[in-house]
Amino acid sequence: MPDTPPDEASRWIDRGDTELYDCPWLRLVTTDVELPDGTRIDHHVVRLPNPAAGTIMVREGAVLLLWRHRFITDTWGYELPAGAVDQGESPDDAARREAVEESGWRPRTVERICSFHPANGVLDQVFHIYVSHDAEHIGPPSDVNEAARIEWVPVEQVRHHILSGGISDGLSFGGLNFAFTAGVL
Repeated sequence: MPDTPPDEASRWIDRGDTELYDCPWLRLVTTDVELPDGTRIDHHVVRLPNPAAGTIMVREGAVLLLWRHRFITDTWGYELPAGAVDQGESPDDAARREAVEESGWRPRTVERICSFHPANGVLDQVFHIYVSHDAEHIGPPSDVNEAARIEWVPVEQVRHHILSGGISDGLSFGGLNFAFTAGVL
């Protein structure tokens, strides 16, 4: 919640979408937007049907991270286990499910620490971040394509990876930085 009330005179007004592309993963639209000075523009927007959820699993001063490759940016980095919230699924259930699928660790309990929009100038996605201090190992991940390695990384090394660019994925970067700022890590 912002510290100051909204200034209605500065609000951009959404006058409706024109669809350019649609698939189960996303919709690309142009949105007719009226700016505060009355100017109308067509703004390109990516609309995602589902939010995403991820879990920061903490144990003995370390965070469980996935080391993986992202082909779109052709980069390697550490990430939290995370993914889309399925239709009819709660974000906390999705966070638990994704943790198991991607890491083989099941959080017994999760607590939501934040939600945020990673790129609210072009897409409407929301990320929900949870923390768990009681994950249990239940076996290998069911999705072997998600990570080259699954590691418990000491908290100070997590901080180093953020500062050195080793954690650049938006969900992980935002969630871990929030956790540091809020004193969760």
